[in-house]
Amino acid sequence: MGQNNYNGALQKPIGSGFNAVSTSSEVIKGIDLTGKIAIVTGGNTGIGLETVRALANAGATVIVPARNIEKAKRNLQGISNVEIEEMDLIDPYSIDKFSEKFLASDRPLHLLINNAGIMFAPLRRDSRGIESQLVTNYLAQFQLTARLWNVLKKANGARVINVSSQGHHFAAFNFEDPNFENREYETLSAYGQSKTAVNLFSLELDNRAKAFGIRAYSVHPGNIWGTELAREAPMELLQNFGFLDEEGNPVQEVVASLKTIPQGAATTIWCATSPLLNNIGGVYCEDSNIADLAVGQEMTGVKPYSLDETNAKQLWTLSEKLTGTTFTD
Repeated sequence: MGQNNYNGALQKPIGSGFNAVSTSSEVIKGIDLTGKIAIVTGGNTGIGLETVRALANAGATVIVPARNIEKAKRNLQGISNVEIEEMDLIDPYSIDKFSEKFLASDRPLHLLINNAGIMFAPLRRDSRGIESQLVTNYLAQFQLTARLWNVLKKANGARVINVSSQGHHFAAFNFEDPNFENREYETLSAYGQSKTAVNLFSLELDNRAKAFGIRAYSVHPGNIWGTELAREAPMELLQNFGFLDEEGNPVQEVVASLKTIPQGAATTIWCATSPLLNNIGGVYCEDSNIADLAVGQEMTGVKPYSLDETNAKQLWTLSEKLTGTTFTD
């Protein structure tokens, strides 16, 4: 079945023909998705909305699970081939209910794009007492993918794209205290840990899934202006990052240096559709290509700790325990 990406064995760029300024429409040009079924979480705002638009325009039927149905209807208006369903990623019962409804439709699932996420969240916990960024950004991905496992296999060639972030550089996964019960909560550490978990999950999922024709990828969309990701960020934090000036206004030269939303969705679309990846999986991608391994303290590429085989297997076991969910053959 080919080599796996444990410890970054496959983690080097290939000749994708695209780069940091490539857009979703450029990446998907010439690709026909007629007859394909996709699910895109967080698909009614930001890069998720752009992802839905690109897939639908290429002929796919796209299911968009959303917490706020009315908002989703407004934002997705005018895009054909879209179905909107209710789901709240912080609620495990909601994930199960959505999954059961899709399973009952007796359709295969060709693309599962776990795009939704939160950042800069204050300390909050779900009904199980688990920290909200870990739940929303990672454990919900694990649970949803597990619940849809049989219909992914039914596609006879499916891809799972898990949206990660350069923010995984902020923190490795803390197996001793993943839930901030015995250490002080710090929002960027929680975010970084959750995105490191996404990378480890994608790595292990691909190794387990490739025998069934399923490949998995983690994606850094790029640094983007205009999404809802920073809606809970304190002004001081955005000022420290250089996004806002002393008066709280966007710093235009910084904004101009960031990716547009169509550029931000491009890597997700590339991972979902590129024939170059037919025999490669478990890799972390950015700028519509496979990323390099990170070197030193540079905030580019992928950190080796988020591709570590031992960490990946340990996280899988922990995730089964925390979610009460397993992938059944």
